[in-house]
Amino acid sequence: MALSIQTLSRIAIELQAGISSQDRFQRLTDSLRRLLGCDACALLSYEQQLFRPLAIAGLSPDVLGRRFRLAEHPRLEAIARAGDVVRFPADSQLPDPYDGLIPGHETFKVHACIGLPLFANQNLIGALTIDGMDPHQLDHFSDEELRLVGALSSTALGNALLVERLERQEPTPAPANRRPDTDDEDEMIGLSAGMAQLKKEIDIVANSDLNVLITGETGVGKELVARAIHQKSPRAANPLVYLNCAALPESVAESELFGHVKGAFTGAIHHRIGKFELADNGTLFLDEIGELSLTLQAKLLRVLQYGDLQRVGDDQSLRVNVRVLAATNRVLKDAVLDGQFRADLFHRLSVFPIHVPPLRERGGDIALLAGFFCERSRARLGLGRVALAPATLALLSASHWPGNVRELEHAIYRAAILARAGQGNGEILLQPDNFSLEAAAQGIRPVPPPEDAVEPATLRHGTDEYQRRLIRLTLARCGDNWSACARALAVNPGNLHRLARRLGLK
Repeated sequence: MALSIQTLSRIAIELQAGISSQDRFQRLTDSLRRLLGCDACALLSYEQQLFRPLAIAGLSPDVLGRRFRLAEHPRLEAIARAGDVVRFPADSQLPDPYDGLIPGHETFKVHACIGLPLFANQNLIGALTIDGMDPHQLDHFSDEELRLVGALSSTALGNALLVERLERQEPTPAPANRRPDTDDEDEMIGLSAGMAQLKKEIDIVANSDLNVLITGETGVGKELVARAIHQKSPRAANPLVYLNCAALPESVAESELFGHVKGAFTGAIHHRIGKFELADNGTLFLDEIGELSLTLQAKLLRVLQYGDLQRVGDDQSLRVNVRVLAATNRVLKDAVLDGQFRADLFHRLSVFPIHVPPLRERGGDIALLAGFFCERSRARLGLGRVALAPATLALLSASHWPGNVRELEHAIYRAAILARAGQGNGEILLQPDNFSLEAAAQGIRPVPPPEDAVEPATLRHGTDEYQRRLIRLTLARCGDNWSACARALAVNPGNLHRLARRLGLK
């Protein structure tokens, strides 16, 4: 079936009907999957040799968290280098980045694949990928029809990226000070309401020179927040210096912070520059600030108040211009009341406090993070593919994750190593038994089908039944809190209420 004028018009209308860019992109991929009759469709943005999925249809939800480097994915590299529609033959030996990532086809490879590079002012800004399991599934669409789809998508993506840069007051698409090889390392993955609020607060405070106190449990990513604030600040071209206060022995802590002169103490055989001097005109990130002694807290306060410091053993003062970002997993207000932390330093540091939510409050982000870490594990271990079985995604989403994002990363990396040893073919599918999450597994209570259940008569019927069971399960896990349920499912609360009413759950 060819794409009619009415069909193309419908795509154009869908691109303008959404409330946000994300909504429009999702409408686009959903519409294309339906109109083209393909098994999967994805819209990706491109920046510095890297493709990031913006919206997907027909793919496992963890794909949204994956990051595809051109050097590691030859099909995407071919799309990026092409100036036109790319059709891959069914017998192409190039690995497809979505192999094993289409639900229900985890053990099969994609056979029909089309890539549309998206341009703005002759610059590559993204790609649209269309995939099918049948080798001849997409043969009847002409290149001209696909070019029109690509042109509509390019315009929508280009406008969305321009608006985003204007909102953030970024003059260019990619800051020159950011290195391509670390972009995904520093990225904060997540689309939950908590992550959206966190990113908003980062954008607000980054352009100021205020000190920031970053709070949150161990493993939530406080250092990533500090990096993001620095990278978005006017100081981004200058150093970001890191110091873990908890790892500082009392005897060397002052020297680490402020430096020392030769002969200041036994073993001081040469001058040493402290972290504050290294961070001059840049940013100093003090991790675990709550572990500093009261004596050092007083000296730190002076630097923050007056901008001058003294090296250990030196009578002269030095002027520094440093922005301080501090992080702690302690409740500093309680430490102040207990006399373990100075109240004046607490107020000086917490001019703009930012709280990083724990992973258990970001249920909808677990799948994205899992995909991100799967892709990273694949690259580290030299594997061709690391995919997640549907049961594994359910297990990960049900886990409490007391160690937060760091624990999830380590769990996936360990599971990938175990699966590689067991499967040994370079293409692994992570199963629940690759993880040591027995408590989470026991906590999953799937809703059993009725005794008189029959196979669904239609795809719509089966989809409704699956959504009904998933919403019931998630709602029970969230204590019948619809807002928490919406966050866990990564959907808009209003859309969830409407869907629940349609499914007869309300």
